[in-house]
Amino acid sequence: MKKYIITLTLVVVSLFTISCNDDFADVNTDPSAVTKGDPSFLFAQSILEFEPQGYTYWFYNASSIFQWVQTGVSTGGASSTIADGAPSQNFKAIDVLKYANELKYVRSTMAEEESAQYAKYAAAMDVLCVYMGIFDSDFIGNIPYTEAAQAAHGGTLTPKYDQVEDLYNLWLTSLDEDIRVLTTATDQVFLSAQDPVYRGKTESWAKLANSLKLKIAARMISQNRVKALEVAREVATASCGVISSEAEDFLFNKATSSTSSNDYAYHWENGVLTSVGGSQTMIDFMVNNRDPRVRFIFKKNTWNAKVVQLFFDAKRENDVPKYIMDNVDYEVGTGGIYKFKGWKGAGEPWVRYYGLPLAFDAGQQAGIYGDWFNYDVKCKYDANYTYRPYSMFQDEMIYGRINFTYPTIPGDAAIQDIEDTPWWGMYMTTAEVNLYLAEFSLLGANLPEGASSYYNKAIAASVKEYNRLAKENKIPYYGATYNNYDPFEKSIDLVDGEIETMMSNPSYKLTGDKASDLEKVYIQQVMHFSMQPIDQYATARRSGVPKIGSSIFPRADYSQVPTSSIPRRMALNQPAPTDLMYNVLVNSYKEQGFTVGSGTILNSERVWQDKDAPQWGQGPK
Repeated sequence: MKKYIITLTLVVVSLFTISCNDDFADVNTDPSAVTKGDPSFLFAQSILEFEPQGYTYWFYNASSIFQWVQTGVSTGGASSTIADGAPSQNFKAIDVLKYANELKYVRSTMAEEESAQYAKYAAAMDVLCVYMGIFDSDFIGNIPYTEAAQAAHGGTLTPKYDQVEDLYNLWLTSLDEDIRVLTTATDQVFLSAQDPVYRGKTESWAKLANSLKLKIAARMISQNRVKALEVAREVATASCGVISSEAEDFLFNKATSSTSSNDYAYHWENGVLTSVGGSQTMIDFMVNNRDPRVRFIFKKNTWNAKVVQLFFDAKRENDVPKYIMDNVDYEVGTGGIYKFKGWKGAGEPWVRYYGLPLAFDAGQQAGIYGDWFNYDVKCKYDANYTYRPYSMFQDEMIYGRINFTYPTIPGDAAIQDIEDTPWWGMYMTTAEVNLYLAEFSLLGANLPEGASSYYNKAIAASVKEYNRLAKENKIPYYGATYNNYDPFEKSIDLVDGEIETMMSNPSYKLTGDKASDLEKVYIQQVMHFSMQPIDQYATARRSGVPKIGSSIFPRADYSQVPTSSIPRRMALNQPAPTDLMYNVLVNSYKEQGFTVGSGTILNSERVWQDKDAPQWGQGPK
């Protein structure tokens, strides 16, 4: 790596249970001569391979999740396809487990005193493994974990599928041990140069481990609420503390370049979320409450003032979508030509964010919804210029090799940003921790602070975290108005006072009404997890939020596709009889009561943590 020296000096072919082709291009020593792995390099490689935000996940799962939760809408409109399942991706925990198990083996070959020096590496790697285990089990329930990735050192090639309940208990116990090691072990080797997350600050790793227990507890509330609340109390009162500042957030950049694969630095270069835009409910809620995160989660539409005037000059004012026209201040001049004077309402940049309607089959109703779903006809100026009037998801928050073209009018020079930007990812932060604590406080946990205190800290932190992520990922319009091509253009940077304005709105305030307050906490969790779709999914299905009939953030209810048809887990494929794991897979499906394929089974056949949770839209229990 250019920024961090991340070189694996031990790459044993048999170590990898997924692939037997390993890239030795960056290893300075002849691989055949390497006999011993360096724990520091193994630790650094585990961070490099830590990936809960892969391409398959964003391409297949995220687009489906956003539509199931109704934070996103297909660019063709909501239809019966929302009941279709999505495939589960390959297990990702194994990508880190294989290095954790290799470190365990390497330490077993050392003298006891030498091995003890690397205890903190093992603990930090375990924290990464637990995070990925939670990620995997959210998709599909039981997963291979305790016996996985051990074949290189005498383990089985057919690891058992551990039950989710057992894993949660195991992880809570192991995280406690990780915290103990990270806070008390002495005479340790823990190099800051090999730690792009916390630069060698093991006390921050301990806070991450403690905070991660909340992620598990939140998934236990439908099955063992008493234990979940007790875990929350333990976390909130633990001497090691929790993630509570920008410096402690699990939000980082792996590298600025890689001689092995630039996907490590930039995430990838293929498009995702190209057929899903933000929902009208989501974007209107954020704009109406002046939530700055709307500018970081979604893209501005391409209807700047110059584009509006372009259509005015062509006497095509009727082709300007009505919801845009409603926010235009104009006058009619000589010859009946409209003249753009400025934006009404909230003004720039807020007036550039519009969502897609959630009405069922809206894409087939041009007379009502043509301004959104027929934009490629109405908003097409000529063969080369079509202007999208609604907001898509901000893909430069997801990967860094994207060329942005600023919306210009025919005849004007193109304005582009073609710089590749090393990608920053957000995994667990101060906002998430405090949103969980606010939830648990409302559910009855005995915590040091009240729900409002945690909640207010969480929302402010979430806005700042998204602002930081937008800045680091250099998304369009951040710190830029593109040479004032459009004199009305505004950058999207966070402005002083915006958080206070947002939180002054009733929909963002807790009032002491438990039911309403709990719904607001879950709404904020759903919004905060816009860059972590599986967490948004887990939150929506365990909470029943967005709630049907809500006066705050309502879920659309379709008679054509009832909520009992919306998937609550990913689809399974029939294993091949020749698959070495065939019997293990069949037994795991049977144990969980799962059927292969799609359909209503994806709602009724639930993963353990989802059993007894409210149906989509029912609201919290």
